[in-house]
Amino acid sequence: MQLYDALGPNPRAARMYLAEKGITIPVKPVDLMGAENRRPPYTDRNPGGQLPALELDNGQCLGETVAIFEYLEEKFPNPPLIGATPEERAETRQWQRRVELNITEHVYNSFRYGEGIGMFKNRIKVLPEAAQGLKDLVQERLLWLDGLMDANQFIAGHRFTIADIILYCALDFAGSVGRKLPEGAKWLPGWMERVAARPSAAASLHPMAAKAKVRG
Repeated sequence: MQLYDALGPNPRAARMYLAEKGITIPVKPVDLMGAENRRPPYTDRNPGGQLPALELDNGQCLGETVAIFEYLEEKFPNPPLIGATPEERAETRQWQRRVELNITEHVYNSFRYGEGIGMFKNRIKVLPEAAQGLKDLVQERLLWLDGLMDANQFIAGHRFTIADIILYCALDFAGSVGRKLPEGAKWLPGWMERVAARPSAAASLHPMAAKAKVRG
């Protein structure tokens, strides 16, 4: 296997997952800043052009972060980061879906249409008029999630899962580009501190993160 890696919150999520699992996979760096991921030969392997991607031993390439998690979870089930039982796996997938659809996709698109528009305007269709609305929606949805967590240690109760990895990497990135947690959030600040204290959080930061001034 080979992991196509780069600076960014989604590649960081893959690195954090691997660190939590204690898995070592050969890594091939891809220049995201230089748009290497948007042209051949990278797009020959992963037509979606996104990062990370996992090339399997049979030559197949998985280009979605959660698909990578699911594949590796089956190959390396311990420690479980999706779940050890059907019930736990269903619960994790429920929260992973909620986190992505309600929060992280809006974090990323509001960056592409806002602070990052200079980088993305020649790569994808950008909607600058949508940036502020998406930022507002992130704040609203974060408060929604905050109100559901109660005494949970992590998103899926007391289990650390891919839902935590996905949301943490998105919000840590967002914080580095000037976004703040919503006022009135009671659970989220402590959760961010708990996840940040895990060795995988620091270990997963890209070597270029400090120079680029983004946490990815």
